[in-house]
Amino acid sequence: MRTAAAALIIIIIWSLIASLGSGGTLHGLETTLRDLLRKQSDFERRPLDQIKIIKIDQHSLDQLGGFPWDRSLYAELITKLAEAGAKAIALDVILSEPGSDPYADAAMAAVMKRYPNVFLPAVFEFEQSRGSEDSLETASVIYPAETISSNIDQTGHINVLLDRDSVVRRLTVGLENEEGLVIPSLSVRMANALLGPDEQIRWDPVRKSWYRGDERIPVNERSQITTEYYTEPQEEMTAVTGYDAQSFSDVIRGIVPAEYYAGSIVLIGAYAPGMQDGYLTPMSAHAKMYGVEIQANMIQSLVNGAFFTELPDMAVYWFIAAAVLISVLLFDRFRGWGTLVLFLTMVLLLAAVWMMAYMTASLFIPITYPFLALTSVMIWAVSAHYSAERRERTRVTEVFGRFVPPSVVSELLASGVDVKAGGQRRDVTIVFADIRGFTSMSERLQPEDVIQVLNEYLDICTRAVFACNGTLDKFIGDGVMAIFGAPAVLPNHTEQAVRAALQMKREAAALERRCIERFGLPVTFGIGIHSGPAVVGNVGSEALRLDYTAIGDTVNLAARLESAAKAGQIIVSREAAERLNGLFQLENLGEIKVKGKAGPVHIYRVAEKNGKGERAANEK
Repeated sequence: MRTAAAALIIIIIWSLIASLGSGGTLHGLETTLRDLLRKQSDFERRPLDQIKIIKIDQHSLDQLGGFPWDRSLYAELITKLAEAGAKAIALDVILSEPGSDPYADAAMAAVMKRYPNVFLPAVFEFEQSRGSEDSLETASVIYPAETISSNIDQTGHINVLLDRDSVVRRLTVGLENEEGLVIPSLSVRMANALLGPDEQIRWDPVRKSWYRGDERIPVNERSQITTEYYTEPQEEMTAVTGYDAQSFSDVIRGIVPAEYYAGSIVLIGAYAPGMQDGYLTPMSAHAKMYGVEIQANMIQSLVNGAFFTELPDMAVYWFIAAAVLISVLLFDRFRGWGTLVLFLTMVLLLAAVWMMAYMTASLFIPITYPFLALTSVMIWAVSAHYSAERRERTRVTEVFGRFVPPSVVSELLASGVDVKAGGQRRDVTIVFADIRGFTSMSERLQPEDVIQVLNEYLDICTRAVFACNGTLDKFIGDGVMAIFGAPAVLPNHTEQAVRAALQMKREAAALERRCIERFGLPVTFGIGIHSGPAVVGNVGSEALRLDYTAIGDTVNLAARLESAAKAGQIIVSREAAERLNGLFQLENLGEIKVKGKAGPVHIYRVAEKNGKGERAANEK
């Protein structure tokens, strides 16, 4: 349930962020990545030979005088080009006001009337600020001056709409004027000159869509398509990547013959820094491209049919949801380094899908929002795993802490060993302790009194075991089993076991006095201790319940020694006695016969009076 809730929250958050629009830092990152994706080799973006530029550059300004020029110059050049067989000519210079020389305007008007394949620009003004990312509402349109007499079919808009980062990435295919008439861009007018009759780009007013022949052009809500760039900005241009561009003055003077432009479309426009017609493009972060060259790139995009589509908003949300759900299911199965490896794998897979969608289907899918959603899932998964481990650590500490000292619990948790079914062979000392006469006491006392006495007795045993770094294995009715030397390694586990038994005996004396005073009954212990190999570990159902215990002959013999011990006796085996090295005063009780053993067992009683080693330990 927690996993599903986390996945839903992450999906909602990143879907909402993705729906906020095309502005902001994340969108900037997205567009930057797309710009990198669209970088092509020189060969891939080789410009069309049929698109040629005539530059109004500094050389032309030096030769023909300062701008603006007399319009008779344009009329003269256009006439030469048209007569030489140019397919179409676009003058990317705004001529919205009558010129100072009426005869020059008349010459220009005659050219427009004589050559229908000549196009002039119109400029739209909007209610919103220029370049706004919002929907556009036309306030007015600046057409060529009436003295030039161009008709509407020879007009194309040249509005360059910038993204929020002031980069030109899209061509606005057409704009609607105040009367509701759609005016194609100048690029569309020129592209149609290179396209066949069945490939003409047109606006369908019935279906409210743009078409290239029978193919619908996938424009956005602002009638825009992403422009493919085939050239570098002028400052970074090479002979291979630039469109053919000649100086205006060289062409009009015949240095470059007009016949050079036969069968081509010709763009005439500003190509000098001082003319303020440069824009940033995805091709460079600092070098600007002249507007006339942007027009050339837009024309080639239309001619090549290089139309790139955006994944619809609803599909974006589903894409984010799918990425989150898949990653949540996978991350839930991995821990540690596996989580990082899985995250990197999914990021690489996302990048591969992103690139393949662009290359094979001309489709832009978002990568920033799904990537951040994946990152959110990974952070959540790591946090959830850490939280689960902390909860498990706390649970183990609480549960295991009831059986072993806190220092042993800390050592076990620090080791990082998983708690699972299974065991290992270890050298340990086993202690069994039992109340003598408990059955008769239970018969004579009230149940509440029996429980009180039993709890005090078990408390004495538990504190003694913990004080000597032992592990409380289990309570067996009125008996106790303890392990020394496991799970934490204890080099002197036999010595510690005997010290725990002596502490039990000392503290039991006070309990015995209280029971005699209150109930008239004595309470005494019988304790058996044996050292040797045993299998220690978790036994039981790994899915339901595990108990940490020791199994083997060492355990069985310790239990038999406890049964043989008389009231108040601490009995140790020969194996345990030999490991004590004289630390305690032992009384040799000889051999006894015990159940399960073929031969007799030699036993010793730990004397009530301590040996010198025990006295030294107590003095410390």
